Amino acid sequence: MTKTCTKCKKPAITFIRYNGTHLCSDHFIDYFERRVKKDIKKQGRTEDKTKIGIAVSGGKDSTVALYLANDLFSKRPNIDLYGITVDEGIKGYRDDSIKYAAQNCKKLGIEHHIVVFKDLIGKTMDEIASKKNELGECSYCGVFRRLCLNKKSKELGINKLITGHNLDDMAQSILMNFVNGDMQKLARLGPHKKIQPGLVPRMLPLRSIPEKEVALYAIIKNIEFHDAECPYSTRALRGTFRDIIDNLEFKNPGTRHSILNSYNEIKDLLLEKYPPAVLNECLKCGEPTSQELCKACLLKAKIT
Repeated sequence: MTKTCTKCKKPAITFIRYNGTHLCSDHFIDYFERRVKKDIKKQGRTEDKTKIGIAVSGGKDSTVALYLANDLFSKRPNIDLYGITVDEGIKGYRDDSIKYAAQNCKKLGIEHHIVVFKDLIGKTMDEIASKKNELGECSYCGVFRRLCLNKKSKELGINKLITGHNLDDMAQSILMNFVNGDMQKLARLGPHKKIQPGLVPRMLPLRSIPEKEVALYAIIKNIEFHDAECPYSTRALRGTFRDIIDNLEFKNPGTRHSILNSYNEIKDLLLEKYPPAVLNECLKCGEPTSQELCKACLLKAKIT
């Protein structure tokens, strides 16, 4: 028997297990967008004469974030949007996804910029992976991607950087930091309200939206995206935490939201105990760091 929307008589296209509602396409879109707008408001006022960057890989999350940013900000006076894509140099993966990022930016009339690992780091991700270092590929990639995004954002004069992290990503990051006992890193998770010198603060419009709902939204809205998994992600420890949370969510719908909500409740206390570090310039590259050398430069030394 076909289920009908909880809010109207139209056929339902999805069942939201964590709140027990069936939704048609119209009510699902409304439910999705209302949560995004509510979360963005919580993340701080966006003034006029603001430059907003969107980290867009071409995948579903960042592409949906791109479209939402365009819907929310493009009509506001003196707000400029920029798409930024990091090309890590992963053959058969990133070269395909960049095409989607470029096409979607062009479709929306958003200026698009590409930052290349090879140019900034000196090596592609494939070359880094071939060294079989004791650190996993994601350890290098995450640090170098942040460096690329921060440097390009500062070069463009961007005030805020939007990323496509969804609820699944947030719950995994929170649990990983708890398990690792890294409370300082936990306190630094975005979104960022305090602006640190030399660092562009992040906005996370999808932080309360489950990954599957992001995919469904993209399909309903006919948003084209690159549907593939990074070949190096299968070896990342994050996958273990993804499986744990997925299993908990299946047995107890709403687990991901509970993890995020619990973190929201303690974040101010974490920031009191672990306030943002006093930053200075890296002796090698000039990027902000709390040490003499930034993490990116330390990792560069391992692969040269």
